[in-house]
Amino acid sequence: MTDPMPKALLPAGLSDLLPPDAAHEAALRDAALACLASYGYELVRPPLVEFEEGLFSGPGAAMAPDTFRLMDPVSQRMMGVRADMTLQIARIAGSRLAKAPRPLRLSYAGDVLRVKGTQLRPERQFLQVGAELIGSESAAADAEAALLAAETLGRIGVEPLSIDLNSPTLVQTLSKSLGCGPAETQRLRAALDRKDAAAVASVSGDAAKLCGALLDVSGAAETALAKLAAIALPPAASAEARRLIEVANIVRRAAPALMLTIDPVEYRGFEYQTGVSFTFFARGVRGELGRGGRYLAGNGKTEPATGFTLFFDSVLRAVPAPEAAKRLFLPHGTSARDAATLRAEGWRAVAGLEPASDPRAEARRLGCSHVWLAGKAEPS
Repeated sequence: MTDPMPKALLPAGLSDLLPPDAAHEAALRDAALACLASYGYELVRPPLVEFEEGLFSGPGAAMAPDTFRLMDPVSQRMMGVRADMTLQIARIAGSRLAKAPRPLRLSYAGDVLRVKGTQLRPERQFLQVGAELIGSESAAADAEAALLAAETLGRIGVEPLSIDLNSPTLVQTLSKSLGCGPAETQRLRAALDRKDAAAVASVSGDAAKLCGALLDVSGAAETALAKLAAIALPPAASAEARRLIEVANIVRRAAPALMLTIDPVEYRGFEYQTGVSFTFFARGVRGELGRGGRYLAGNGKTEPATGFTLFFDSVLRAVPAPEAAKRLFLPHGTSARDAATLRAEGWRAVAGLEPASDPRAEARRLGCSHVWLAGKAEPS
């Protein structure tokens, strides 16, 4: 029987990255890692697959629904294909590098695979590049993560860039302080996720009033920070709001040209974050370019950490297209010395494997802008 499915068809959310985009992505990845290294972040490379109890321990449980599982034929134990690299770095910090001096600065790059995409990010496999700062509870650490992400994106050509600062645990802390039950907290959380002011107002007591005020804070940092500071929150929630304001002010002073917005009630996508978090966007680009924030690291421990991950499927859409490479056709018989010299000069020299009757035509057929004739590189 004839297989009706085309052999080149790939599953939804998976795609081939072709020339010149594959080389462009690799160059941007290397430039991003070089930026992270210049700030003292050391590269680590975790495995693509791990035992699921390791992947899903602690905050990793939030990624369980996104993770592909398979049976290890050697150990007969269940494994997971990583859906996010942040928690792998946290595992390394809490085990292999548990005795390394803190704060520990680590960087990484690698592909992740997810069970399903989203409306804004239908891709299920994509490259992540990121950094984690582990072992510091300071606001300066939160700001360093946000500013380093902005620096990295700027260095690889993303502009204009905007950052949205959030406090994902603020609503939960506020609800607990006001004595709200689980059902009421969930109802409030759902209304805030939809930015539904009427639904927020329908919740009884002070929770509706204070969450309504927090919902009104969302916007440009210039006005949002003053609004947030003016809200009389219970002590625990007030401490989280002050931390968000402190980090935002550090970022504003260090990068005044960066477009900064504040949304203290944003929660979606920050399921394992425990403090100030952030998302990066570029004008006209679908989906976020990256996100990050504070969480608890360590192998079953509670070590403070913050960091960020850049999503290179979105990053590729946000940077200018790569310049056409200088490709030079070397007719069959060109000396090895000439070929080596030309490649050292920056040419991508494509060698002819057999004589061609018309070297110029052969150069054009192979996508070469130039051809080596009579000891000179001439337009094809």
